[in-house]
Amino acid sequence: MDVLTLGTITRDVFIQSPLFKVLKDKNYLENLGFKTGEVECFALGSKIQINRPVFSGGGGAHNAAITFARQGLKTGIAGLVGDDVAGKEILKLLRSEKIRPFVKKSEKIGTGYSIILMAEGGERTILTYRGASNSFQKKDIPISSIHPKWIYVSPGEISFSTLFPILSVFKKRNTKIAINPSRFYLDMKKSDLFKIFKLSNVVIMNREEASYFTDMKYTDERGIFRRFDELIDGIAVVTDGRRGAIVSDGSYMYRAGIFEEKAMVDRTGAGDAFGSGFIAGLIEKNDVHFALRLAAANATSVVERIGATEGILTKKDFLKKRWGFLNLDVENV
Repeated sequence: MDVLTLGTITRDVFIQSPLFKVLKDKNYLENLGFKTGEVECFALGSKIQINRPVFSGGGGAHNAAITFARQGLKTGIAGLVGDDVAGKEILKLLRSEKIRPFVKKSEKIGTGYSIILMAEGGERTILTYRGASNSFQKKDIPISSIHPKWIYVSPGEISFSTLFPILSVFKKRNTKIAINPSRFYLDMKKSDLFKIFKLSNVVIMNREEASYFTDMKYTDERGIFRRFDELIDGIAVVTDGRRGAIVSDGSYMYRAGIFEEKAMVDRTGAGDAFGSGFIAGLIEKNDVHFALRLAAANATSVVERIGATEGILTKKDFLKKRWGFLNLDVENV
């Protein structure tokens, strides 16, 4: 097996309506407890017409697995779903993508579920039931029978006490580890997070998360990466929205732009598409430039469609002229 994804698996439903409105009033809304100063809203007590709902699989481990499979890699996924209709639908979908599921069904907890209320311009509000994914335990993965070259971790709220022993076993087998930590992990004891990062070959997070984790100012780019290089014996990837992404391998910093989207439809899954696209590129060519180009193309393609996986590129898709060139710069760390 080329790559195993581990972590969150959910059932997603996307709901659109022209009657969903975005309101922005920083002072007033902050006083009401909305820290961003922005809300998505609709009329209380009314019956609201919606467009046809779109159902799909979701969750970081699921979304990443789709990328790897469509890039022609032998892919497996480990996680936990409920013994319910949603769980069965997800397993059916995974098999249709030629992904081997090492997925157990919980009889006590339902499949994770997200309702995405979509506003114009790709913005959305996500109502989430965490469900079975976060109850994943070491006993839920048949470690002795899985031998991937890479493992890609999107842990959600899987506990440190569960994840660290699993990754330690894989590390001893020389499996390469990539992790895209959730905010839950960034809020845990830093000593525990450092232990996971020391096992990791690639760590992926956005710039806000990187600033929070390293205790460096958001604007102190070099400070963030110097701190990363002290903590990670591998590659640090920091995404920065429409400004692109920056990667450090300890010797060089690589700066990449973005591919402009034809239309911003839905931002859901863009981060998963970028992270898994980067690792898929490393697996194929072990070249940061190539990996960044695939990552950026995959993320752009995803935001042009509704759902976290509808736009994920196949190997053939990536050969199109549109994805042939991406602005890249390299400098010493």
